[in-house]
Amino acid sequence: MDAQSALTPESFSLFAVFMRADWVVKLVLVGLFLASIWSWTVIIDKLFRFAALNRQADQFEREVDSGRSLEEVAAQAGENPRHALPRMLLAALSDWREGRGKAPNETATALLLQRIDRALDSIIAREGARVEEGLGTLAIVATASPFVGLFGTVWGIMHAFQSIAVQKNTNLAVVAPAIAEALLATAIGLAAAIPAYIAYNKFTTDAGKFTNRLEGFADELSAAVSRRLGERMQS
Repeated sequence: MDAQSALTPESFSLFAVFMRADWVVKLVLVGLFLASIWSWTVIIDKLFRFAALNRQADQFEREVDSGRSLEEVAAQAGENPRHALPRMLLAALSDWREGRGKAPNETATALLLQRIDRALDSIIAREGARVEEGLGTLAIVATASPFVGLFGTVWGIMHAFQSIAVQKNTNLAVVAPAIAEALLATAIGLAAAIPAYIAYNKFTTDAGKFTNRLEGFADELSAAVSRRLGERMQS
């Protein structure tokens, strides 16, 4: 039975091509498969995490806009809230209470506002770093996977030429299995890179929007404290 008649459609299934590949191509394929699982784990985690963060932020902002005092909203949030918005509110009110007992003058007011701004900026920076966790993984998979797949492709093409040299036969049936191995490495590399690249750009945008949301809330808190301080100075 010649090589051509020995080949069947089943010979080019993913499992058959993988089992027929040499150890280098197998290592490349396994590495790309693990990288894809790694990136999908990050993608799924980020999808649920951003959805939860924005849902909780919407609920908290509705409570702030409900007409109740900030102290009531803060008391409802508890002493150690997990979300950044109530933590920012607690930090601003804490500094406000500490500065409220001092004599109202322009210098004390400016120092209090600066202290509140620094506290809010610190929370925003920590929360921004937290929501960006895992994006580096997506960036690595998106940029490295095509090159790793290309390495497997080149190795597979070299294997195809070796088959031609050993068998002294340029029949497509001789080189087709090795070419299939090479193309499979390219396909797996792209399959790992494309979702990671799309997800990286999406979540980078989502992280930026969430950080901007925190900064907007911080500006509103600073304005609210400033109004209270202005009322104290006029009274």
